[in-house]
Amino acid sequence: TLGTQTDYRDGEAQTDPYSPDYVVRSGSVPELLALAALTWGRGLPAGQEAMEVIDRIREKRAWEAALPAMDSPSNIAKRLKMMEEMERKEWALREEEIDKLQKVQLEVLKKMVWRQEEKQTNLDAKRLYDIWQNHQEAKEEKIRKIQRNCALMLRKLIAKRKNMMGKLERRDIIKEYTEFSSQTYAPLSRMGFFPDNNSACYAAKNFYLNSFAGLCELEASLPDSVRQINIKAPKPKCTTTETGYIKRSARLEAVLAQVHQ
Repeated sequence: TLGTQTDYRDGEAQTDPYSPDYVVRSGSVPELLALAALTWGRGLPAGQEAMEVIDRIREKRAWEAALPAMDSPSNIAKRLKMMEEMERKEWALREEEIDKLQKVQLEVLKKMVWRQEEKQTNLDAKRLYDIWQNHQEAKEEKIRKIQRNCALMLRKLIAKRKNMMGKLERRDIIKEYTEFSSQTYAPLSRMGFFPDNNSACYAAKNFYLNSFAGLCELEASLPDSVRQINIKAPKPKCTTTETGYIKRSARLEAVLAQVHQ
């Protein structure tokens, strides 16, 4: 035989357990047949609830065996009384099971409601944050607008204060050129001057730089010492001393050269 090793457990490949056929003797009712309705995944493997069901089945079988025979009026009355007690007991068990199921359903419903409330709370918080953010942006825009209007009004008041009497003043050219903060040196865009519009007029235009003929003429005007570069080769380093010994640095360079080769 050959052994094999897989990545899966036996439980992952296990199907429903095999249940062989059986034959019941006449006149006998095995207790094991009471569990025939239980299958794998539906009662098997047996848990606490399945064990309680099995115990109740055993108690009922024992109760059925203890019922008196219906051969006399007293036995019939006793049998009816026992059956009524058993019926009340079964109803009590059913009510208890119903209460358990209702409690489980209530817990599940509570969890669902809590999750829904949490989700709704998050959505409301996000919506409120978006609204607050929009209000903040609107407020900041209003503040910037108010600040611009304030600066404009202050400039108007300052200009109006300079000429409170409303007299007409002639242009003082000397004063404009002596003050470097005047419109002559630092014109303002709000006064209608945009220096970047005519920036091309400040570009350097030269015949020697903008044409090939100018570059050739400029090169011809340069002296030979600038156009012809003389590079002197460095002298070799002296590797020996005055007494004829090889220097340590030279020996180290030779060793490194051998290692490199």
